[in-house]
Amino acid sequence: MSENNKLSEKFLEVLQHEGVVTIVSWGIETHVANTWNSYLVVTEDERILIPAYGFRKTEKNVDVNNKVKITLGSKDVLGYKDYPGTGFVIDGTARYISEGSEYDFMKEKFSFLTRVLEITVDTAKQML
Repeated sequence: MSENNKLSEKFLEVLQHEGVVTIVSWGIETHVANTWNSYLVVTEDERILIPAYGFRKTEKNVDVNNKVKITLGSKDVLGYKDYPGTGFVIDGTARYISEGSEYDFMKEKFSFLTRVLEITVDTAKQML
């Protein structure tokens, strides 16, 4: 992994185990939405794609302020000093995708989606 990568091998390992993902947005109002680790897809350029069915308040916030925070983790992945579990806080920029090759790829994988929430990662910090 190159030094320019923001998403560590430990982060990718967490995605291999189920857990809750929390997405925090603020614009019109502060809003918290949830999804699952298994729904996140990381692209080669380290964007995170999330299938969106609901997320309407998140979308309204992103239209006003496209900054978001995401937290996720798993108790099944060892953290620092062999702590039983680890988690991450991601700061990023969000936008919604409703057409194109990435939308089509995600729609095939998650038939329920109506849009794709794309997060461009600014920082990813391991917390435990």
